Amino acid sequence: MQYISKLPNVGTTIFTVMSALAKKHNAVNLSQGFPDFESDKKLIYLVTKAMNTGYNHYAPMRGLLELKETIAKKFDTLYGTTYHPEKEITITAGATQAISTIITTFINRHDEVIIFQPAYDSYQPMVELNGGTVIPVQLKVTNNFKVNWNDVGTKINDKTKMIIINSPHNPTGSVLSKEDMQNLEALTRETSIIILSDEVYEHMIFDELEHQSACLFPDLKSRTFVVASFCKTFHNTGWRLGYCCAPKDLMNEFVKVHQYSVFGIHHPTQKGIADYMQNPEHYLGLSDFYQERRDYFLDLIKESRFKFTPAKGTYFQLLDYSEITDEHDVDLAKIWTMEKKIASIPLSVFNANGLDDKVLRFCFAKKDDTLKRAADILNAI
Repeated sequence: MQYISKLPNVGTTIFTVMSALAKKHNAVNLSQGFPDFESDKKLIYLVTKAMNTGYNHYAPMRGLLELKETIAKKFDTLYGTTYHPEKEITITAGATQAISTIITTFINRHDEVIIFQPAYDSYQPMVELNGGTVIPVQLKVTNNFKVNWNDVGTKINDKTKMIIINSPHNPTGSVLSKEDMQNLEALTRETSIIILSDEVYEHMIFDELEHQSACLFPDLKSRTFVVASFCKTFHNTGWRLGYCCAPKDLMNEFVKVHQYSVFGIHHPTQKGIADYMQNPEHYLGLSDFYQERRDYFLDLIKESRFKFTPAKGTYFQLLDYSEITDEHDVDLAKIWTMEKKIASIPLSVFNANGLDDKVLRFCFAKKDDTLKRAADILNAI
């Protein structure tokens, strides 16, 4: 039998490819975005305690109320706004599942979705899987990936169903400003356009900048899903636990799909994180922690041949290799993994048109020794 693929142009993700290549060639792996240090032992204890005290059966479909109440309190504390724990917050199997479910819930055939590129690689396939059309807005490395809102305005029409934003931004490390969010709010005011705001790196923002969550802007909040990740925040990417927040009318539609895709999320982990988050310092100190990681890495490679602008958020740093070679970034990333023993992610894979700016993405969520070994390799290139 022959089958027609719904995603004929999609292969294995670059993250899987590069991590496998790094393992095969024993390379220092700064490609896939995960820390090489462990989660807080207290958090692991709290999750284990939850298992030992009976949190081992189905969690409520929308998530453990105790955890959602803690999330609502966090929004109130950080942003002066909140979401109803029972009606406007849902716990998900990681942020990617939340993003997938949001798109599946609202995107129909021929709907248009505006995506800023380079973009996290799950956005476009999920839009296409649901019959939607991606309308790309290309961000330029020469402009530090700032958004041209006039350009965005020309792409909005009656078919525009959704706009996906991501700040702090993976893969570029850029951050949307208050003015950016006000421009987005003005462009979409009095429309029914849904905003999907991917904010998984909200607690990793540097140089005294402030995270401009979509929930800070009342008109945007009324049409926005805010997506977040515990896995990124608490250094446990394998746990796959996240959440999303939205007004109840949007969330009611979301859970119709959510309940038939995953239903309930890992119960003891929800309980453990709910207990752990009672101390806000467990997540409020992340910006300082990761800025120190960024600064340490960049100081180590300051005499290298790479060009860079320090990342403003996330735990990713872009390095421009244009003065070293004109090799295509995908080819170069593979060559350097095999020959130089340093693994990275090529930026062009995040662009629908494959635009190659001669830039590689490196993850600095690593121990000092890992970053030192990586820097020694980069400095020798």
